[in-house]
Amino acid sequence: MQNNLPPMPAFVYNPPQSPLQILYQDDDLLALSKPSGLLSVPAKNKDHQDCLQTRAEAEFPEARLIHRLDLDTSGVFLMALNKPAQAHINLQFEKRKTQKYYVAHVWGHVNEDSGQVDLPICVDWDNRPRQMISHEHGRASQTEWQVIEREYLEDGTAFSRMKLKPLTGRSHQLRLHMKEIGHPILGDVFYAPLDLQEKASRLLLHAESLTIQHPGNREMITFTDPAPF
Repeated sequence: MQNNLPPMPAFVYNPPQSPLQILYQDDDLLALSKPSGLLSVPAKNKDHQDCLQTRAEAEFPEARLIHRLDLDTSGVFLMALNKPAQAHINLQFEKRKTQKYYVAHVWGHVNEDSGQVDLPICVDWDNRPRQMISHEHGRASQTEWQVIEREYLEDGTAFSRMKLKPLTGRSHQLRLHMKEIGHPILGDVFYAPLDLQEKASRLLLHAESLTIQHPGNREMITFTDPAPF
């Protein structure tokens, strides 16, 4: 693995044209499967308006945004279908009452079976949208991780299939934390060296499970979307 990161890649937006994939729907909630390569919300550029939010609103005009996933990340994407439900779930996110985990393929065989990364994160102003570790300026950021399997690619490259549980919700948190412990996520164009970016056709990071308290009946409900890799 190379140590130096390559220059920031030029942003070329070519979103997948797959139909809306609904995981769950009731009077309060709409859970969708977000594909990799599709923005969560519209960008400022007029050519980057196609996103999961606008696609959902085209079919469900009452749909309201709750959270976001990075462009390259796939998985469970939850929206509210009324204002009270949105407020209730937003408060759960704010108070860290939700439970979520991701599946990722990271470079190399991670030695330990589980652990936690506790490294503060802030914007890397000279290389935006990259983030960086900064004990002086960063915000507290914690990620729990667990090795699911240790495997090899067809070319012999070792990788670990990981379960990642973010305890905080910083931008690029999982990607940066994995890079900082020496195991960048395969296909990561921001934090993986070029040789590891080329090991996958996409970022191998997927939001597989999200658990919240239902805003209607107040019971816990879990949405799952099995990783496509």
